[in-house]
Amino acid sequence: MVALQYFTGSKEHNISLRSLAIDKGLKINEYGVFTKDTDERIASRTEEEVYAALDLEVMPPEIRENRGEIKAAIDHRLPILLELGDIKGDFHVHSTLSDGSATVEEIALEAKNRGYEYIGITDHSESLKVAGGVSKEDLMRNVEIVRSVSGKTEGIRVLMGTEVEIRNDGTLDYPDSMLKDLDFVVGSVHSGFKMDEKEMTDRIVAAMSNDYLTILAHPTGRVIEQREPYQVNIDRVMDAALEKKVFLEINALPERLDLNDLNCRKAKDRGVTLSIGTDAHSIPQLNYMMFGVATGRRGWLGNKDVINTLPLKDLERTLGI
Repeated sequence: MVALQYFTGSKEHNISLRSLAIDKGLKINEYGVFTKDTDERIASRTEEEVYAALDLEVMPPEIRENRGEIKAAIDHRLPILLELGDIKGDFHVHSTLSDGSATVEEIALEAKNRGYEYIGITDHSESLKVAGGVSKEDLMRNVEIVRSVSGKTEGIRVLMGTEVEIRNDGTLDYPDSMLKDLDFVVGSVHSGFKMDEKEMTDRIVAAMSNDYLTILAHPTGRVIEQREPYQVNIDRVMDAALEKKVFLEINALPERLDLNDLNCRKAKDRGVTLSIGTDAHSIPQLNYMMFGVATGRRGWLGNKDVINTLPLKDLERTLGI
């Protein structure tokens, strides 16, 4: 277990630990903690022993990156990190109403079986034809479908949302007169990735000014090993999110994980609340929530930093639904 501590975390984390040990007349390697002068081993069995020898609280493995965790451990200010069991629902799920493979009924039952209190249906808006974008006429029909499923499925509330396209000028793909009838709205950029930083930032900030936008999905647009993030001033986006009370998404798809851990920490420090969504297109992909939670933990998030840790009644009050 001592070796587990030694090889967990970043190189910078371990360098800082070794420096702290030297200051205390100690030295650390994968076999334990030793006095520098006599080579007496004073910790050799567990991680807890290693950190105790340095007068430190045990730091969760996810935050061992030398980003302030050692100082927090000295000062007894380590965060209580988000847990998968804190999650009460998922705000980003696609059904057969667009390009998903499961029906709304199947999604609702699976969410209930997982112990969720709510699940959000967010099929694509009409301009994303490649993903079965829902026409304006069909959107209103789908509202009735989702409301019906929610009413007859005991123990889970099915929320009617949409993943609406953010157009190049920052307007949304559906008119406000339709968005107001939904429980929440997720806004996304799926085109125009080559805009310069100012254009893209202005576009996203303009969308966030819409009174009905609830969540900004995958805010930097990255797809790991496929597409770099688009050029965007994430600080301006976070400032707008705080001002407009828009939640920034941690997209839990393994190829996205966007926001990343660094931006999660930055959002937390600014007071921005986040949402974790799986972007699931099938029932098994609901399991991706674990990756979103892991990313949040790396970003020092606690359950108060994430909107979908709220119990249903508190969520309804927050969203005004």
